[in-house]
Amino acid sequence: MPLNCVFCAIVEGRERASVVYEDERVFAFMDIRPVRVGQLVVVPRRHVDHFMDLDDGTATAILLAGQRLARVLRRVLAPRRVGMIVHGFGVAHAHLIVLPLEHAWDITSAQCGAIEGDRVVYRWENVPLAPREELDALAASLHTALARS
Repeated sequence: MPLNCVFCAIVEGRERASVVYEDERVFAFMDIRPVRVGQLVVVPRRHVDHFMDLDDGTATAILLAGQRLARVLRRVLAPRRVGMIVHGFGVAHAHLIVLPLEHAWDITSAQCGAIEGDRVVYRWENVPLAPREELDALAASLHTALARS
């Protein structure tokens, strides 16, 4: 485990965290920079940088813990939605963010944003539609690569 990984330090008890759940594979705690109240992070106990490099059992355990915690967040906080994000930025330790959502812009791409007058607004329509031919070509390429794996 890298000495400078804050998530490893949290799992090992060297850094303080508000722990929500833990078992032999995963560790879940409150995010210290929440977009919305209730945002939490689910991490593997073992250090792995990229989520996609997790073994299937650990990835499944993280997603199942996230699913259970999302249901609890919905029951306790009553947000409009609960989202789950794996983006890989912030801390170089695989993690799932579970986020109560009140607005579409709580979890969105900067491409959705536009300045209108004196404010920033977010609309899905701001992201251009991809040409169907490009989507079909990429889908075929991915399908072929998947069949080879």
